[in-house]
Order: sequence, then C-alpha cells, then structure tokens
Amino acid sequence: MTSSWLDHIDSPADLRKLSLEQLPELASEIRQFIIDIIAIKEGHLGASLGVVELTIALHYVFQTPEDLLVWDVGHQAYGHKILTGRKNAFHSNRQLGGLSGFPKRSESPYDTFGVGHSSTAISAALGMALASALDGHHERQHIAVVGDASIASGMAFEALNHAGVTQTNLLVILNDNAIGIDPSVGALKEYLTKRALPEAINDQDNLFEALSFHYTGPIDGHDTTQLIHHLTQLKTISGPKVLHVVTKKGKGLPLAEAHQVTYHAPGKFDPKTGELIAKPTGAMPPKFQDVFGHTLVELAQHNASIIGITPAMPTGSSLRYMMDAFPDRAIDVGIAEQHAVTLAGGLATQGKIVFCAIYATFFQRAYDQLIHDICLQNLPVIFCLDRAGLVGEDGATHHGVFDLSSLRTIPNLIIFAPRNEMELRHIMYSVQVSPTGPIAIRYPRGRGSNIQWQVPFERITIGQNIELKHGTDVAILSIGPAAHVVNQAIAEIADKDRIGHYDWRFLKPVDRNLLHTICRSYRAIITVEDGALIGGLGSSIAEFMAQEDYHNQLVCLGVPDVFVPHGTIAELKDMCGFDRAHIVAALKKLL
Repeated sequence: MTSSWLDHIDSPADLRKLSLEQLPELASEIRQFIIDIIAIKEGHLGASLGVVELTIALHYVFQTPEDLLVWDVGHQAYGHKILTGRKNAFHSNRQLGGLSGFPKRSESPYDTFGVGHSSTAISAALGMALASALDGHHERQHIAVVGDASIASGMAFEALNHAGVTQTNLLVILNDNAIGIDPSVGALKEYLTKRALPEAINDQDNLFEALSFHYTGPIDGHDTTQLIHHLTQLKTISGPKVLHVVTKKGKGLPLAEAHQVTYHAPGKFDPKTGELIAKPTGAMPPKFQDVFGHTLVELAQHNASIIGITPAMPTGSSLRYMMDAFPDRAIDVGIAEQHAVTLAGGLATQGKIVFCAIYATFFQRAYDQLIHDICLQNLPVIFCLDRAGLVGEDGATHHGVFDLSSLRTIPNLIIFAPRNEMELRHIMYSVQVSPTGPIAIRYPRGRGSNIQWQVPFERITIGQNIELKHGTDVAILSIGPAAHVVNQAIAEIADKDRIGHYDWRFLKPVDRNLLHTICRSYRAIITVEDGALIGGLGSSIAEFMAQEDYHNQLVCLGVPDVFVPHGTIAELKDMCGFDRAHIVAALKKLL
C-alpha cells in the first residue's frame, strides 16, 4: 500500500507537524492500513476503525506520553499502536512474540495501563491523576477513553462517583457508538441515545453534571477539526470532565458499518470489499458455545422454569438462540458480571433454573458474588463458563486458566468439565432435572470433535468420573477436552496396554472411590489440564494422595505459574508443556 502522510509518522511528535487540513487524509490512510493487515492477520477490526479520528485528535492535542492516555478494554487501540512507533511491527499483532492485541505497559511508554477487560480505564486514569497531583505535576493531562457499553458497568460508575468529588485533571472521553461486541443494553444506553438527539437535550437532567463533571457534547467523533477544537478547550478547564463523542463502529468499511457484531473480530476478509473469506465447508463438529446455545433452547422448550443470563455476550456465548426463541426468558444485563451472578441468585430463590453464561476470564470479576450470594446460600445456579483454558491470540487478559484453581476452594460448588459435546448436553440436562446446588460447567473456545452430537439426553451422576481405558502401570487423568489429545498420545505408545485413561470430568466433588482404585492399581499417575497447575486437577490429586498416604509417582501437566502470552493455542500448549508431544514424552519417561 502506498501512503503519503503515514509513511512519515513514527511518533505523535511527527503527527503534530501536520496541519489540520492534512489530518482527514491521514485518517483515511490509517483506516486502510488497519483494514489491509487485519484482513489477512485477523483481529479486532470494528472498534479500531471507529476511533481513527479520535485517536489522531488525542495524540495531536495532548503531549503523549507525558500526558497519560488510557484505553478501556483496548479493542480500539490499533490506530494508537500505529501512531506510537509500532507501525512497522503491526503485522505481528496477536502473533506469538509479536505485538499484543491490547495496550501493554511493557510494549510501549504510550501504553500507560495494561487493559483487556472492560470498565477499568476511569479508575486507572483517576489513580494516575491523583498521583500527579501529589507529585506536583498539575499541568499533566489524564485521559480515559471509554465506550458506552463499558461506562454502564458498575466499576465505571464507582470511578465516576469518586472522581466527581476530586479536583483532578481527568478527562473521560465517552466513545458512544451504541455497541460493545453486541448492541449496548440498559437504561444508560437509552439515556445516551436521547442525549445524541439535539431536540431532547433540554428535556433531560445531565447525569454527568449531576456527578460534578464538566460535560461537553455530544459531538461528531469523525470530525477531526471539531474534536481538536473541543479537546484544546477542555485542556484549559480544571477538574473532572466528560467529552461525549458519537462514532460509528466499523467506520470506513461499509460491510463493517452495516454488520457491526460480525465485524467486531471478523476473521479473514477481502480488504477491498469487506466480504468475509469463506471457511472450509462440509460437515464439521460444532463450537462448544453453539452446543450450549442449542441445548439450552431444547431444554427450555420442555421446562418453563429455565432462564438464560449473559453479561453482554449473547452472540459470543450463543445465548442469542435462547433470546430468539424465548425473548422473555433470556436476559443480557450488559457488562455487569457481578450483577449477572447475584441476579441469577435472586431468580433461583424463586424457583427459576438459571443458566448464567459467562466467559471464564470474565467470571473472575464476580468471585465475591459467587462465594457469598450463590455458594454460601447453596443456590442451584448453573454457570456455563465459555472460553475456559487457553484461548489463543487475545493473550493473558483473556485466557480462562484460573477457574479450576479458584473455584475449587469454594464450598457447595460442583465443578464439571465435559470432554466432548455430548457430555455438555448431558450435564445441562441432568442439573435442570434435579437441581442440587451451584455448578460451574467449563468448556473451551472453538469446536469439539463430534459431528453427531445431538444424541438423546442421559442423566449424569454427580461426582462420578469414568474409566476410558484400562491399564496396568501408568494412569492418565484428564479433565475436559484434553482427553482427545491424551487418546492421540496413547496411540503413539508401543506398550499402550500398560496405560490407563480416566475422564476426570468432576473436579469437585472429589471421586474418592475411583481415586482409591487408581492409586492401588497404578504405579504412576499423570494429570493433564488446560488450566493453572497450582490449585487445579494435579493439586487435587496430590492433596488426596497426601491425605491417604499414597506414594505413587505423580506428574502434573498444565499451565505453569506464569501469565501466558498471546499466540495460537497450539503454540501456547507446546510452550506450557501439555500438548500431545509432551504427554507422549511424559509417558515414555514413566514406562
């Protein structure tokens, strides 16, 4: 791609040499640069296209990195990376050893705060502003860029509430595009929509002014001149401020503008037309999330007490199928994981059977509510944790590797990991037939391994794990779909009759009877888990062996005590040491 202005910009200092009249052309060049690379390399497209002009204006007006800029979530930060010295490395975005898909402090001084989960930017920027005031840096600017979906989160409100009683030099940029990954929901979304209508402004109290913020807007977030004018003015106003900008997600690519959910992270596409590049056709195993979504609808057709909940992930979790079939019994609460969990608890007290679908990494945000509002009361809420384990290119903020360890410590909570699509169906069926208490069902991102998965429902006995293969010498205990890789590894071993394999689908309650049998029957045990080794399956087996005075050799394979970076799932499993090759090596060493 040829470029006139972008070719000569390697830092915001270079950007500031351009005239106001040159900036719209630069915006077009940046947009095309992002499109050309993401079309091939994949990534989060729509959000970054929507804030190109805003990104330019922020770096043009403010003296970054001296002025501190925080991007909430970070899906929208591609233009920021390109303008801050990473243009020539942008092709490595989300690849192992390459740029992170999100702002990352160790990557650049312009990335002032590591992000990946929503609604953290205002708190972080406020902390920076308070520190600057204490250190006498009264002229330093602190800017948080927050989307309309993120600002509806409880954490964002907490930060706004605190900031409003300070005199800090804090500017909140409200990037209002009426969509997160899915369309924004809730009363605040309705409020912001009305504020964007000039005829309605005078009919409403201003929420932000009520919180003691100086409010400006709404303004056109694609008008660079207007953005620069208002940002320059706001630099002269003391105390906390909000600039409300209206943008369009996917701006500049017509198909991305028209299909904003699809083009949030569209995969590969034609950079000229935006048409998605077709993936292999033919019979393929389903995604685990779709098994969840379709099974939930199937169960809800026969059980009127079933309710589905998701915090802003109806498409990603496939709760969308339930929303389409039973709109009154499927709830998107917005980016509010804590609220989602306690809301589920409230519904459960009234006899409703609640399936709460949350990505495993986002479930961490509701740990307190899980303990006190659900498990302490032993409420039979069914948590379906999608994207459990390593998720690949989104990296450390999105890996769902801590759920097994953190959840295992909580009394009353059942933990189940289906090894395939059929077991996911069976456990969903079983727990709604006779709810006994809270359960967390975790399953990975991506496809399963069975095309014929819509089998008749079967009852699963809670706490009962199963023998997949009998052996005599070495037993492998795997949890979840790792069983498939273990089967492949065993097939490579010449003396495979000596190897036993057990599906440790229930991490909790502990299947003590089967563990006694294994410890008495095998010399050595290998555990395989797509999760943190500390506190996970391997730790559970070690605890049992210590309690019962068994001395079997124990080898634990899983995620070590590190924050795993971004890369393909295959690369990361190899890095962590629990892919097929490492399982084969462990078996050969023990046999």
